Amino acid sequence: MKRTSIILLSLLALACGKPGTEGGGGVEPATLTAPTNLQLKSATDNSLTIQWDQVQGATSYEWKLTLEGAAFKSGTAKERHTTVDGLTAGTSYGFSVCAKNASQTSAWSAVYQASTTGKAPGPEDLAVCVDAPLVVEVGTGATLGTSGLIRVYKADGTLVDKIDMADMAKMTALSDGTLVPKEQMNQETTYHTFLDALHSTRYRPVHYTPVRLNGGKLEIKLHNEALTFGTSYYVTMDASVAGKALAKDDMPFSTKSKPSGNTLKVAADGSGDFCTVQGALSYASTLGKDTAVTIEVANGTYRELLYLRDKNKLTIKGQSRDKTIIAYPNNESYSTGSGAATSTKPSLGNAVGAMGGRGLFLVESCDQLVLENLTIENTFFAADHKGQAETLYFNADGKKLTIEKCSLISWQDTFLCKGSVWVHNSLIAGHCDYIWGYPSACLFEDCEIRSRAAGYIVQARCAANSKGFVFLNCSLTAESGVADGCMYLARSGGNSAEYDNVTYVNCSMSSVIAPKGWLESPAPNPSTPTASAGWKEYGTTGVSTAQRNAYGKILTADEATAYSSRAAVLGW
Repeated sequence: MKRTSIILLSLLALACGKPGTEGGGGVEPATLTAPTNLQLKSATDNSLTIQWDQVQGATSYEWKLTLEGAAFKSGTAKERHTTVDGLTAGTSYGFSVCAKNASQTSAWSAVYQASTTGKAPGPEDLAVCVDAPLVVEVGTGATLGTSGLIRVYKADGTLVDKIDMADMAKMTALSDGTLVPKEQMNQETTYHTFLDALHSTRYRPVHYTPVRLNGGKLEIKLHNEALTFGTSYYVTMDASVAGKALAKDDMPFSTKSKPSGNTLKVAADGSGDFCTVQGALSYASTLGKDTAVTIEVANGTYRELLYLRDKNKLTIKGQSRDKTIIAYPNNESYSTGSGAATSTKPSLGNAVGAMGGRGLFLVESCDQLVLENLTIENTFFAADHKGQAETLYFNADGKKLTIEKCSLISWQDTFLCKGSVWVHNSLIAGHCDYIWGYPSACLFEDCEIRSRAAGYIVQARCAANSKGFVFLNCSLTAESGVADGCMYLARSGGNSAEYDNVTYVNCSMSSVIAPKGWLESPAPNPSTPTASAGWKEYGTTGVSTAQRNAYGKILTADEATAYSSRAAVLGW
């Protein structure tokens, strides 16, 4: 039976004395806490032996076993372990335990699933994901300090990662504990331990949140690729970090072996090959540029920025669109530019060397990338909604991207792309140029295009002969409270060297769309649209097109044929 890959160290247990002193002695605590860190110590075809951390002040424990959710066996134990006999081979049981003394009974522990497998778990069964967060119980009154180190060592004493709490002075804490830079990052920013370098053949410098307090627990996220597969480690932590100290022997752990095959599983609870999406992306980049790889992401919220480069034929597939969520705040004010990376990993105290960019997910030079069945949201928020904050930048001229049954959400500049792109059955939400870029052709088919505030849907910066941005059978909607007539179909970048090629075909539009349709200043290129260049639409429903300005063309049925299918727009 595999233990969860999130490392949970009960510092309450450390304070209760050494093994063999169950019951703790001393002053009885005000309230007994529920036992934690349940583990399967051995299993046979008809028995389970389960152990848990001792609870301070407890003199005995009561346990219960369930089978398919129904009560099956129960009993008591004087020590912090018990063996349950008389079980059925090859069967999974739920085990929970509470602590007791003469006057108190704790809450029940979380249910621990264990199976009568006939063998005890080996070292690999107890290992954790190579990118698993470290979780330390520090108590509900804990606060983050401004000094002290968290360090991770290989078992042989080699330092592999550190987090210096003094670097928190360079960050601002948002209301949910996420840390963002106080000053805008650029290529000259000095690399410190509250920054990370996401690796996918190159290194993208980003801000991140290495420490977060959550319900009396300290969650520690190590740097990308700090740990290696199949290796033993230990952690030390100064008391000034969050009120608790860790010594060498307090928190040993080992990582899982390298995954086999080309289907990688990501699960935040540690039950997969990786706990983070970036962990899987970094590893996928090592499997060969043209090797087909699928990353399956379980339901959960993954709070991280992402980077992928020079990896073709990759599919990232969520378990469910609304429950598989990748979310993190980024913005031009945090990290300038659309995104870049460096060939050399930044070193502490030196310049990061590249502008990692304002987007959540930066993709460079990747062909045949597929995103399916998930939500990606840049959660940056400002009351005035100002500031560029891409959710996805597909920086891949001449290459293909497919987005199927996804939601891309931000405010300004949600989706930036180059290349050849098909977006199908998906939601794109934002308010200012929230679809923009330099594609040879980008088709949105059967999508919802949702406006979140007044602004402009598209800004195209295309080559003269490109199809540009095409919307086929889409619904143009608005969030509740957005005023009628405040959203334009497109605005121009005002550059005579770039073409404003945008086409809407058979789209249903809500009253949020301005009657004029297209923003008049600056004038688009070409200022007089044709069937193949400029701003145009055909078959619009839901609103009248009678007041459209002269910068947009109403196509004939024959002219609209060139935009009527994926094959016609994309050629694939």
